[in-house]
Amino acid sequence: MAIVELSGVHKTYLSGKNVQTHALRGLDLTIDKGEFAAIAGPSGSGKTTLLNIIGCLDTADEGRVVVDGQDVTALKDSALADLRRDRIGFIFQAYNLVPVLTALENVEFVMLLQKVPESERQDRAVAVLKEVGLGDYIERRPNEMSGGQQQRIAVARAIAAEPSLVLADEPTANLDSETATALMALMRRLNEEKQVTFLFSTHDKLVMDHAQRLVHLRDGMVAEDERRA
Repeated sequence: MAIVELSGVHKTYLSGKNVQTHALRGLDLTIDKGEFAAIAGPSGSGKTTLLNIIGCLDTADEGRVVVDGQDVTALKDSALADLRRDRIGFIFQAYNLVPVLTALENVEFVMLLQKVPESERQDRAVAVLKEVGLGDYIERRPNEMSGGQQQRIAVARAIAAEPSLVLADEPTANLDSETATALMALMRRLNEEKQVTFLFSTHDKLVMDHAQRLVHLRDGMVAEDERRA
């Protein structure tokens, strides 16, 4: 069953003196529920634009985009915000943690927006921090932790809100190879145990090697779609 469906998606940006950049050119793509997939390609191939459109952070100029059964091209801004909050988890290259909050409070943050009751919110946050190996660090703030630990908080925050889909934009870019390998193994385990769909945008061969499906973009279109056992 598909969790993401894109049909004939176009996206063009204007830059400089009305110079047009065609980021996506009639792209078609379907991602099924439970997949562990990566989008790869050279700079300018459209990877980040594609992830932003799937994550409802940007809109397509043309085409149809369906996320978790909802045609997002037909939704108003408030409905898009609700979809992002409730159904999509985000993991960013720069972590995007709130520096004044503890690990526990960072993981609770999206659930707070979802109006999850305080006791349930804390229980879920503690449980997921233990799952990612940070049960002893819940009261630490981001500046008291390593890059790998901060990225684990970001993973915990993304999955604690119980999304259908997690989007990760270059999640290993700031990590050493050992930490990156451990992080990918963690996300794969969470994918298998919780059946959460993961979709990565990456240049990193390590991420590509871990992906069960690798979609190559070139010039804003799917150039190759490789599925692995």
